[in-house]
Formats: sequence, C-alpha cells, structure tokens
Amino acid sequence: MYLNSFELPKILARLASYAMFSASKTLAQELTPTPYYTEVRTRQQETTEATLLLEVKPDLSVGGARDVRPMVIRASRSAVLLPDDLTAVRQTLISARELQRIISRLVNDYPRLADIVHRIEPCPGLIGQINNAIDDNSEVRSNASPALSRIRAEMSTVHKRLLEKLNKLVTSPRNGPYLQDLIVTQRDGRYVVPVKTEFKGKIRGVIHDQSSSGATVFVEPLSTVEQNNRWRQLQIEETDEIRRILAELSDHVASQAPAINHTVSALADLDLAFAKAKYGVAIEATEPNLVDLKTIKKTPDLTVIDLKSARHPLLDPKTVVPIEVNMPTETSMLVITGPNTGGKTVSLKTMGLLSLMAQAGLRIPVEEDSTLPVFNRVLADIGDEQSIEQSLSTFSGHMTNIVKILDESDEQSLVIFDELGAGTDPVEGSALARAILAHLLERGVTTFVATHYSELKAFAHGTPGVANASMQFDLESLSPTYRLLIGLPGASNAFTISQRLGLSVDIINRARGLIGEDAQQIEAMLTEIKAQTDTARQIRQDADQHNEELQHRLANIKEEGREILKSVRADARQEIKTARQKIRAWQEEAQAALEAAKQKAAELERQGLNSEVAQTEAEFEQADDKLEALTETIAAKESPAPKAKPKPERLQIKTIGAGDTVFIASFNATGKVVSVQQQQAEVQMGHFRTTVPLKGLELRKKANKEPKSHQPQTIRLPDVESPGMELDLRGENAEEALQKMDTYLDKAYLARLPWVTIIHGHGSGVLRQAVRQALNRHALVSTHRPGERGEGGAGVTVAKLAIS
Repeated sequence: MYLNSFELPKILARLASYAMFSASKTLAQELTPTPYYTEVRTRQQETTEATLLLEVKPDLSVGGARDVRPMVIRASRSAVLLPDDLTAVRQTLISARELQRIISRLVNDYPRLADIVHRIEPCPGLIGQINNAIDDNSEVRSNASPALSRIRAEMSTVHKRLLEKLNKLVTSPRNGPYLQDLIVTQRDGRYVVPVKTEFKGKIRGVIHDQSSSGATVFVEPLSTVEQNNRWRQLQIEETDEIRRILAELSDHVASQAPAINHTVSALADLDLAFAKAKYGVAIEATEPNLVDLKTIKKTPDLTVIDLKSARHPLLDPKTVVPIEVNMPTETSMLVITGPNTGGKTVSLKTMGLLSLMAQAGLRIPVEEDSTLPVFNRVLADIGDEQSIEQSLSTFSGHMTNIVKILDESDEQSLVIFDELGAGTDPVEGSALARAILAHLLERGVTTFVATHYSELKAFAHGTPGVANASMQFDLESLSPTYRLLIGLPGASNAFTISQRLGLSVDIINRARGLIGEDAQQIEAMLTEIKAQTDTARQIRQDADQHNEELQHRLANIKEEGREILKSVRADARQEIKTARQKIRAWQEEAQAALEAAKQKAAELERQGLNSEVAQTEAEFEQADDKLEALTETIAAKESPAPKAKPKPERLQIKTIGAGDTVFIASFNATGKVVSVQQQQAEVQMGHFRTTVPLKGLELRKKANKEPKSHQPQTIRLPDVESPGMELDLRGENAEEALQKMDTYLDKAYLARLPWVTIIHGHGSGVLRQAVRQALNRHALVSTHRPGERGEGGAGVTVAKLAIS
C-alpha cells in the first residue's frame, strides 16, 4: 500500500499524540491498514466501543501504566532492578487490574474491549511483594526485611550519638576561637568540623579536606572516629541488604515475565483503542458501513462507495470543503476533470486516505451512514515521483510506477491516478490513458483518475461502468469552489477565463478556430451534458424541496390531528362524566320511587284496588324506562356497537327456579328469583324484593349450577396523555439520554402510540450508537430504523412500539 502518497503517517502521528504511554504510541505509529474484511470489522467495533465507553466514563484511562517490558528483559538476565523500575512495574499491574475490573463488568455492552482485558494477568502476588518492600516514593521500606530493620535502627542510634558529640564539641566555648564556623558538615561520607588553618593542631583529628582558599581545613575529631567508622559500616550493610532485597524482587519479576508482557501488550491495545476513539471525536468522525468486495456479486444493487460530506482530516476543518462520492456496484471507475488547483488531487487523496484510515480501524470524517469497501490494496500514482537516482524523466517515473500498479492490482484493489498520461505528447498520452483505463475496467478494478484530457471525458461518458466527475469552478469570481460534482464532466474554461481577464476577442476566436473539429465536437457534447445534468439537478432539487414541504405539511396535519383527537377525547370524557352523574341521580330517584311503589302496591292489594295498582305499576315503568334510556345513552358513548337485546323466550312455568333471571311483565323489569313456593316466586329487583305469581314471569336465563370456569381477564391499560411522537435528546450525555428515553417509551406505550421518533442528531455518532443499542434491548420496542430523507435522516431513529 502506498501509505506515504496519502500522508497516512501524518495521521498516525496525530493518533499517537492521544496515546497515554510509550507502548501504545508505538502501536499507533506502526499501525497499518488490514486487507481482511473481518479484521476491519473487529477494529472498527473496538473503536466504537471505546468511543461509547469514554462517553460514559470520560476519565477512564490506563493511568500510570508504563512499558515495563525492557525492565522485565533486564530482570530475566539477572540484572537488579532499581526501586523506580519496581515502582513502575507495580503501578502498571495496578492500572491493568483496575481496568480489568471495570470493563469485565460491562462485557455485554463492550465485548471487544472485554476480550482485550481478559488477556491481562495482574499478578497480585507480585504487586503485594513490591508493595511490602517499596513505598510510593520508590524508597525501600525499613520493614522490607528483619536485617534491614535492625541495621536502620542501629544507624539511627549511632547517627544521633555522633551528631550529639560533634554539636557539643562545636558549641564548646573552649573550641570556638579555633573554628571557622560553628557547624558540622561532611566530607567523603564522614562528619567533620571546619577549623581555621592556623589552629589545625588545636583540635586533634584526621584532616579530610581543605577549602579552595586554604583558610579552612575539615577535621574529623579523634573522639568521633570510632562512631564515624560504625556509622559508615552500617551504611555499607544497609546498601548490601537493599541490593539483596532488590535482587530478590527482580527475580520475582523475572518469574512473572510472560504474564507481565501479556498485560503490557493488552494495555497497549486497549490504550490504542482509546486513542482512536479520542482522535475520532476530535475530527468529528463516524464509523463507516463496510462492504466486503467478495460478496458484491451476491448483492448487485449494493452501493459500493458512498461518502457523505467527506473531509480531508489534515486540512483545517473550518475551511475545508466536503465532497460527496457515490458509486453504485455497476460503476467501478470515476474520471475527475477540472482546473489546476481546483481540488482534484485533494479529492483523490481524500478518497484514498479515508479508505486506509477505515481499514486501520479509525473512524473517518464523513457524515453517518457513509459506505466504503474493504480493499486488498490501495495503489496510487500521485504527484511527481520521478527517480533521480535512476535518472528517469517525469513521464518515465510515472510509467514505471503505473506498470507496477497494473501488475499488483485486481478486482478487489483501489487504484488512484493523478494526471494519468501527463508528461509526454498529449495525443499519445491521451491514447495511453484511455488504454490503461480500459484495461483496468475490463478487470473490474475500482479506479479514480484525475485528468485534463477531453478524450477521457468522452470515454467516461460513452463507456458503461465509468462515470464523469468534475471540480466546480465559479466563472464569476474566476476561482474554484473545491466541490466535487459526480456525473458532470469539467468543461474547458480557458477561453472564458482569458476573455474575462481582458484578452482580445479576435485572438480568442482565432484560438477557437485552431481547435480540431473532433475537439470542438467533444466540447460541444460536454456542454450539452452539463446543461442536461444541470437541468436534472435542478429538477431533483425542486423535487426534494417539494418533498420537504409535503413532509412539513404532513407533520402539521399529524399535529393538528393529535390536537383534534385530544380535544374530542376530552369532550367525550366530560359528556360521559355528566351522563354518569345523571344516571346516579336517576338511580337514586328510581330507588325511592320503587320503594314507594312497593309500599303502595302492597297496601292497595290488601284493599283490593287493582286499578290503583296498575296505575302505580305504570308510574314505576315510566321511571324505569327513563333510567334504561339514559343507561343505553351512556353505553352507546362508551361502546359504539351495542349488542341487540335478545328476545324474551317464554318457557313453561315449571322450569323457573331459584337463581334464574326472569322478566316481570307487571313491572316491565328483570330480576333474579330468590325462592319459589307453590305458584309464587320471590324476586329480587335491584334494591328491593317482591313476591310475584309464576304466571307473570318469563324466564330469561337459567341459573348456572356448574362451577364457574376461570375466564381469562382482559387487562385494559389506563388512558394516558400522549407524550408526543418525538423525543429530542440532542445535547444530552449518553447516560442521561437513555434514562430520559426509557421514561418516554413507557409513556408512549401506555398512550398506545404506534411509533415514535428519537432525535439524537449527527455529532460524533456516540449518542446514536447508545440509543440504537438500547432500543435493540428494549422490551417495548419491536423494530427500529434510521430516519429517511425528510424525517431527519441519520440524525433520528424511528422506533416501532410493540403494541398488540
């Protein structure tokens, strides 16, 4: 792969700046794209998981880890590690242990990262051994061994006594006149006092040094020589014991060498994933959809390359102009034309670089739902790469490179040519360029080429599988816009630009006459193609605008419908409430009337006044009719299709028994038989009971004497006010957004909404990934999909609720 042609090393250098320690920085700088689809998917998944994890836990890192593998190698060779080295080993193992603990708990959400931390072997025994011997300041602890504890205790005692004797000597009035300063100092590791040279015989002792002026000599008094000797000896014993302790710990490190190396390797891989995530966020990159070129024949309608708002990551994001590249399966070659400095080379490098970045596991600076295939090779001939050592001309240098590319490429390769056929006679160069492109087209090689040759524009226009493209040029400002226009060949603007700059019209017309007829026909054809393409683009823009207006109107209609439905429901609830109040009033009135009628009927029967009984029954029937009519009214509001009353079925009197439901003609009401005695039946009607002759009853329903079967109950969810069809999560962090979405989905489900729209925006894609992962697991969501054009595109997700 031609990594330097696309400046991939510069990308890797920027990636390495986000790594936390030397091992991962080295991995970043040595990162190479992989040609294997499965491995690319794995790398991209690691980066996505790291991005999501850092969104939730932004402070997570490898901490104080260091690449301790060189130290492990030295220990394995019987070298003694210094306390600083052992502290680095300990801190690295502790950082690894902590990361393993955190990520292992999240294995379901971050399976690829969990696979990495499962390789960690934190060596708890070694951590404990180093902790017991080395403190946080990389000093050997006094209790690292009994011998060291004893030595340091004795050293402290001897040292204290030695200083006490020297201080007493210095502060003695008798010795004051002989001393240069009233201090105790050291020379060659032994305590001495500064004595004036002329009085050096006044304080007996060993002279260890003299000042540069010669005015002072440093004398170790004879009275302290033995103590100085003992203190010095204890220092040597301390050094030997510390060396023994460090050697022992170094042996322990050497015994754990494989485990430590595996742990450092895992930490480096994990930190590399974190670095990729951080770099992706920094350049506002997203994860592309990947296509396996081996499966294209099985899916002929697949879009192979679809880069949306692609940006070169090394250019200033504030000024870079994004490009759009869309190539369906049937198109394998793109011919780009346009003026010099118009952006052709940058566009070629952008396509090649983004392919390499994606195959290295990096997110790429494009909009969401962009698509790239996985190439087995990315080959390029870009710029002036002639070989000075071989004394090759520009054309020869390019042709040598092209020959190598033709030999190495196949149908799964990406080939990029900048100014193919340049550097030689234009006629021959154009012919060679067409022949090379035709050869690559026959072999099915995905190819991008930038050119000035008009013949290649015509070749692209008339050849299936080849598409034209051009870099837009603003004739008003006489400057390029750097926008890539797919399907439109670049027109020659030399005459127009020259005329705008003041060149004589006569000269321009003479120049036009010198152009060959074939070239004029090609330019005329290209002009016609441009006009047709401009018309088609305008039609498409108008259609898109019309579609957006329709979508907006549809959204307004839906909103109005929701408001109307809400209002109707409120009115209906109020009507039902009023009707129920009336029913309760009628029930109370009917109850009072029935009680009065019962008493009056009983009294009239005793008096034999049948006509008055009939009148009382009529009054009751009238009251009951009102109650029944009102009840049917409210039932009609609550149930749009009431069942018709079954016609009363007259049966023999002898069939009536206790528990039966009967119709009492004299009261025009139904009741339940309480008991039957001779030709009389005691019937319960609502809140009162009466005795009626059997001949005045009609059986409506026999009592069910069988035990009641357990019928399934239908649970009706309570009416809940709609939370709205959309939930806007933009600006929220992942954790808060998921909690908010969960509450919203509960309300939407209870309100019986069929689907909802979750707005998460484009951004880095972190929130989108978190939302869609949560929707995958949510019990109330049956399916979900990205938004379509007019719905918000990749910035929204439409979820269908699992409503039965």
